[in-house]
Amino acid sequence: MKREQIAKNIVADLKELAALTSDIDGAQRIAWTPTFKKATEWFAQKMQATGAEVWTDAAGNSWAKFAGESEECIVIGSHLDSVPDGGWLDGALGVVAGMGIGAYGLADKKPAKTLYVVGWADEEGVAFGKSCLGSSAVSGIVTSKNVLPLIHQENGRSFSDVWQEYGLDANRIGEAHTAFAKLPVKAYLELHIEQAPLLALAKKSVACVYGVCGCNRQYITFRGQQGHCGSPVALRQDAFIAAAQTTLDLREIALKYDSYCTVGNIEVKPDLTTISPGYCRISLDQRSIKPETMQTIVAEAKAAAQKHAQEGKLTVEFEPIWHAEPILFDEQLVEDCNAAVEEETGARNSMYSAPLHDAVPLNAVVPSVMMFAQSDPGISHCKEENTPQPQLEEAIRAFIRLAEKELRTSFAE
Repeated sequence: MKREQIAKNIVADLKELAALTSDIDGAQRIAWTPTFKKATEWFAQKMQATGAEVWTDAAGNSWAKFAGESEECIVIGSHLDSVPDGGWLDGALGVVAGMGIGAYGLADKKPAKTLYVVGWADEEGVAFGKSCLGSSAVSGIVTSKNVLPLIHQENGRSFSDVWQEYGLDANRIGEAHTAFAKLPVKAYLELHIEQAPLLALAKKSVACVYGVCGCNRQYITFRGQQGHCGSPVALRQDAFIAAAQTTLDLREIALKYDSYCTVGNIEVKPDLTTISPGYCRISLDQRSIKPETMQTIVAEAKAAAQKHAQEGKLTVEFEPIWHAEPILFDEQLVEDCNAAVEEETGARNSMYSAPLHDAVPLNAVVPSVMMFAQSDPGISHCKEENTPQPQLEEAIRAFIRLAEKELRTSFAE
């Protein structure tokens, strides 16, 4: 089957999954919910219909195997779960692209290498606050020790109870890594919607992703003295003012170093209309593709917070949440990915990713690379997320070319 038809079939399957697991507010494939189970069952049924071997691993990830001439293998996938009211392509694009390459590209031939297609579980971290859970378990980064203390962020239930109800044993999550480590994986490939407007602004359908930003997350807490709203403003020890001034500085730091600074959570106490707050805690997420820039922006954020705390006669505390260094994908796979983009579109195009993806934990254990499809209007994690069909099909065709290179099988002519 030609690439053009494979791409059209993949888009049709994406629409089928969206119709099955979305409502008027968007995709509802939140991990460990009945709708997520619908998605995993849909995956299994579609793959079983092709004759592929299908199973769910100990971390809840959905797998399909298309046997090749060699046990050496390529893994193609992304995440099956979504955020609440999410987009129809986030995660699903990479999973369904892999499914389509197996179902349509390999319908009448055996590849030189074995193909594994995977739908990762709980990439979004909605349920327990831990992103890339399924892929991190397979990579050996997350173990039962890490997950057993987790509590569901909405209903307060334990990780073990939620998983047991879903048919999984939290104590056995490590078996997913044990099984994966036995596979002779030569490459992990992931197609994903960009989740930003850069490709659309450049009028490009697709890009090779050569790396992913590092990330530093922390809480910054300002403590002063709460007071009456009628007290002199100049004499207050207002914790929120220092937090607000710091937040404005963080925007300037991000722009100065072509990086990312986000204050996504603000907690003010006592949170009453007639009291100037004596306590304010903000979350800070900072990102850069350059390790040296990461160090600089984190240091400047701390200096800004200390400056405004001193000016306001406040104390300030810094509580680390999470840190990850920037990563670069495998050089040869990046070259192959760039070549695939050029063959399909006539020009090379590469970029880095600011958002985290499943390819990051996978890159720690196997050679990996990503490809981005245009996002237009450039927003994600919402029902408005979209890629126009001509651009979507072109991105899928480029990804098919990459899969052909790594499978050492030309199946799409």
